[in-house]
Amino acid sequence: MTAVIVEAVRTPVGKRNGGLSTVHPADLSAVVLNAVVERAGIDPSVVEDVIWGCVQQVGDQANDIARNAVIAAGWPETVPGVTVDRQCGSSQQALNFAVASVEAGHYDVVIAGGVESMSRVPMGSGATFPGSPYSPAYMERYDGVKPNQGIGAEMIAERWGLSRSELDAFAVQSHERAAAAQDAGFFDLQIVPVKTPDGEVITRDEGIRRGSSQESLAKLKTVFKEDGVIHAGNASQISDGASALLIMSEQAAARHGVRPIARIHSLTVVGDDPVTMLTAPIPATKKVLDKSGLSLEDIGVFEVNEAFASVPLAWLKDIGADPAKVNPNGGAIALGHPLGGSGGRILTDMIHHMRANGLRYGLQTMCEGGGQANATILELVDAG
Repeated sequence: MTAVIVEAVRTPVGKRNGGLSTVHPADLSAVVLNAVVERAGIDPSVVEDVIWGCVQQVGDQANDIARNAVIAAGWPETVPGVTVDRQCGSSQQALNFAVASVEAGHYDVVIAGGVESMSRVPMGSGATFPGSPYSPAYMERYDGVKPNQGIGAEMIAERWGLSRSELDAFAVQSHERAAAAQDAGFFDLQIVPVKTPDGEVITRDEGIRRGSSQESLAKLKTVFKEDGVIHAGNASQISDGASALLIMSEQAAARHGVRPIARIHSLTVVGDDPVTMLTAPIPATKKVLDKSGLSLEDIGVFEVNEAFASVPLAWLKDIGADPAKVNPNGGAIALGHPLGGSGGRILTDMIHHMRANGLRYGLQTMCEGGGQANATILELVDAG
């Protein structure tokens, strides 16, 4: 069977303690769950599973938030849900699991996506219980070095010879591209408005900083090394948000009268050095291109998650892609990075960009905790 994406939506991305911070993450998830089936015109009872990414599965996000979101959405109790953690790539991995299940013939209709409310469940909350996720054997293997993403970002900048001015220029570009996309109404079709408990309706991404400049970023203090290059302005934002993609077999799409937008051409996941941690998008891209039989030139748009500016810049240097094709509508530096929901947010953005510009192929990859990366190539089926 061939798996196709028939709808892709997301919430606005809220700033930390911003407009979405008062919304429970299960309720935030319910917003996109309801929107994705409403737009497709299907009854939620036909959904055979909800595969949901979420990184910090404690507090408001504990006890299988996928299932809790289904209940919060008011869907039939017969619809199950399962929560996935592949760190920042959790909702991209949710899509890949959904696709594999459909193509294996186990499912006909499944929803993939994810959520993270970093305002309500701060990053690192899952590791606050006594103990450590890094065992003695793990620490011994890496000479006692405890993984740290920020230090990894600094190591990448040093290894690829990236200066602070290069990183800051990339960060400014991210905000400029996101602002231009927002002003042009590009995000409007993919964003589902969210009504907060106090009655406010959030409709726009909150993280875009208009008028950002290298001069203003140059004043910021580095975070991880005193003489380093990484600071808050060239790193992804702490955010709240959710995303959802509706996946069907081609046969199910025809049966339900739904027109596919894209099919999943190729996908992969790789592991790399967990200390540097953020370099895996490079081998993931090479591997998925090799698996697909496509060339770099065949890809019309690339989405490389902007966890830190050094990640996509090192990727660009190594892969040699056209910079104009990479994150054309801005990335996590401007739009934010709600961990478990980011993969789906980026996929949704890429699908809409491909459709708006008639691009046949798009490739998404993102670095993940533990030194991993997913890579997914989509092929446009319906240009709308």
